[in-house]
Amino acid sequence: MIDLLKKLAEENRIPLSQDQLNKFDIYLNMLTKWNRIYNLTSIRKKEEIIIKHFLDSLTLVKLFENVELNIKNKKVADLGTGAGFPGVPLKIYYGDIIDLHLIEAVGKKCIFLEMLRKELGINYTVLCKRAEEVTDSFDIVLSRATGKTFDVLKWGKDILKEGGYLIIMKGKKVEEELIPFTVSLKFKELPERKFVVIKKRNLNNLNHTKSG
Repeated sequence: MIDLLKKLAEENRIPLSQDQLNKFDIYLNMLTKWNRIYNLTSIRKKEEIIIKHFLDSLTLVKLFENVELNIKNKKVADLGTGAGFPGVPLKIYYGDIIDLHLIEAVGKKCIFLEMLRKELGINYTVLCKRAEEVTDSFDIVLSRATGKTFDVLKWGKDILKEGGYLIIMKGKKVEEELIPFTVSLKFKELPERKFVVIKKRNLNNLNHTKSG
């Protein structure tokens, strides 16, 4: 089954090593097992997990290239990560290049993420708390399917370093105020993916406009 990920990743010019594929295979089997009991994600079929979770998370690799965002040695937060998306696939891909922090408020998901970290043998930090309770600050904050967009803007602004970036993964619909900050990319086997990419200084203006 993991050969499907290799094939789709290569078709989208995201090459994966055998070690990375082995880690994704561990991730796939562990998520499938835990999902039967703990309902970590509504997507349950292995093929759909590969396409809708793994591959979709890896589209951020192409976004970083497209906008020329240097992620080396950056402190990255995945806001409302759930079962680890998109943060863990990015960590599998980039390894020690990024310092990953997973923000998740649901206890059973936090436990899964801690167990997953040990099984994969990779390093990341799980912050088992609500976004509003996080006191750290980050160079990049990622959000995928996490609440209402303008809530995410506020949460992201509060935990971004000066000069940092908030990146929200969106589907077809993007709020009018965010269209100027939106990058659209096409991938094989996935719907067109839109990414809202906003620097902190622009977030301040957006939140002021929204609240006014």
